[in-house]
Amino acid sequence: MIKRIFSIIFSILIVCSCFFSSLSVSAFEVTGVDITAKSGMLVSLDTEEILYENNIDKKVYPASITKIMTGILILESENYNPDGKISMTKEVLDMILGTGSSVSLMVEGEEMTEKDLLYMVLMSSYGDSTLLAAINYGGSVEGFVARMNDKAKELGLTGTHYGNPIGLHDEQTYTTVRDIYTLTKYALKNQTFKEVCETSRHNVTTSRGSRTLSTTNLLQDKNTNYFYQYAKGVKTGFTDQAGYCLVSTASYNGYNYMCILMNCDKSTKRFTESANLYRWGFNNFSYKEIAKSDEPVCEMPVNLSMETDFVPLYFKEPFVSVLPNEANNSTIVVKTHLKSESYDAPIKKGEVLGYAEVLYAEKVIGKVDLVAGNSVNASGILVIGNYIKNIFTSVYMKVLLAVVIIGVIIFIGLCIKLNMARLKKRRVRYIPYKDEPKNNHKK
Repeated sequence: MIKRIFSIIFSILIVCSCFFSSLSVSAFEVTGVDITAKSGMLVSLDTEEILYENNIDKKVYPASITKIMTGILILESENYNPDGKISMTKEVLDMILGTGSSVSLMVEGEEMTEKDLLYMVLMSSYGDSTLLAAINYGGSVEGFVARMNDKAKELGLTGTHYGNPIGLHDEQTYTTVRDIYTLTKYALKNQTFKEVCETSRHNVTTSRGSRTLSTTNLLQDKNTNYFYQYAKGVKTGFTDQAGYCLVSTASYNGYNYMCILMNCDKSTKRFTESANLYRWGFNNFSYKEIAKSDEPVCEMPVNLSMETDFVPLYFKEPFVSVLPNEANNSTIVVKTHLKSESYDAPIKKGEVLGYAEVLYAEKVIGKVDLVAGNSVNASGILVIGNYIKNIFTSVYMKVLLAVVIIGVIIFIGLCIKLNMARLKKRRVRYIPYKDEPKNNHKK
């Protein structure tokens, strides 16, 4: 019995240590990079951790970044056929006039393949090609825009709305940096989209002859001073209201990042500042394995089992984070949050019994489920005893007991009252008789 008590106390101490202690790993305070873009982020595509952020949930105008959504809807259309032919129409040429959008200079009736049309939309960002695609795959521009907004809802882009497929300035066309990241990450899963966006030159053959398209992203153009050898895609944009914008990715030595810069004040800054952010990320950060899934994090006390008094908890999966190169064991903290102070058997191996927060420099960088390291069987006698205990300690039993006690008290009170009444009836009042007066007169 004494051994059992000590075991319970020890288990409670273990739980306390799980709640209030932490695995320590060290921190190196990194400095930010000076970026003039009014909104932006640098995010790891491997771990989804944000290394740099600025106004990522603030409303911004997307300009031609809008065409990321246009491009993915073209590819997802049931009507899309890469080898199919499509012709420029007078309707489109009339619609694009006066908008200020860049145009392909195609003429009415000029024919190209649907895949080449996609290159014109995404690589060269032509407005007339975009309207042609919208009408072809949406039935009308309005119908295509409706599909864009439906897709935005499907992807959870809560800060995004589209008023046109090109990105022309429109108060009904807006987004956020966070939403752009979600959309672009989704779009890059489509290999054709990825291929088109990462191409710097593409030859197009139309019914009037051939031409070479060039990317608008100078980071991936070797013929410019802004070429950055590790950069790929994705899309540029510009309007007076949106400023100069760029969504790009870069990969080096096993590390993959996406950089989004919105509303730069100069065309070239979106390229130089993106490259500087990539260099900063590649040079100063590396993968750190915070915890392995084969090492126990803490223990959870177990009830109703004679096999053991506690079960070890493990990370459901290894936790890897992108952290400063010089990070050590001082500012990375693992805080555990268990479902309860103890848990009733049976417990299955792998059952989620809580979660752990991983903090770096006092900021949560991730959450991982904590799971049971082994199964624990329940003991029948303890289960029955606990069931009986629960019955007698349940709210219903307490209410029933209270009702019985109140009933007994009322019954006793009634009994006392009845007995008092009977006593009153039995009480005899004695009245003494006076002596009759004597008659002293004689007859």
